[in-house]
Amino acid sequence: MRASEGGRHISGAETIVPVERLYTTAGEFLRRALSHPRGQADEVYLTVERLKGAPLYLKTLPVCTVNIRNTHEAWHFIEQILSNLGISEEAFKRAKEVIRGGGMRGAALITLSSGRRMERDTRRGVRATRMGIIPEAEERLHQLLISAGMHPTVVKEALILATKVSSCPYVVAELCVSDDPDYTTGYIASRRLGYLRIPFIKEGGVPEGGRVFFVEEDPDIEGIYRYLEGTPVMIEDLGDFMGEVSPGDVLRSTG
Repeated sequence: MRASEGGRHISGAETIVPVERLYTTAGEFLRRALSHPRGQADEVYLTVERLKGAPLYLKTLPVCTVNIRNTHEAWHFIEQILSNLGISEEAFKRAKEVIRGGGMRGAALITLSSGRRMERDTRRGVRATRMGIIPEAEERLHQLLISAGMHPTVVKEALILATKVSSCPYVVAELCVSDDPDYTTGYIASRRLGYLRIPFIKEGGVPEGGRVFFVEEDPDIEGIYRYLEGTPVMIEDLGDFMGEVSPGDVLRSTG
């Protein structure tokens, strides 16, 4: 689903479901498009495609929440943790420009050393698509998120996406800030770190946000697009939920 208002992106969502859940899922996506904090959409596009091949089955990244107290602390931590992952200051600066500029439909591809933008189209970016979760794992994940006091829909969908993205061989890390003005928890995700939720990544009421995939310096761009946009992935099992951790503990584990 993709929804817009006056040409401005409002919301998007997708999943993989069996045929018998199509009507219910389409209704849920339509309700989301018409009641989003960014505004009420005047155009909503629903696309349904039959999978052309069997999906890959993955286990979610392990999840933790970093004990962050304010926005300044959040971005200081982000810079430090990305540096520990081999991402240069130039690449970090370019990522901040992308996120604070907003307006992209997909994610930016930024090389980890030189900070080059590698998308085919810098307005559209690259989109991670064709991903879902099997019903048994979805129910377990829903209960875990509710018990942890997390938003079950937002975190579920972000975790599924981050798990697929991190499984792409050329992606080193992902940085995400929601463009929802009411949602101020972002994340960093990688195969090495897992899924790190970062509170206070922006101030409340700020509509700008974005997504960046940090990639190897000489990546296979066609392979990245082919995997992220074309390869179906299903979550079949859950990684660990580790609760709240201190920034220092995370930094020491990657230093």
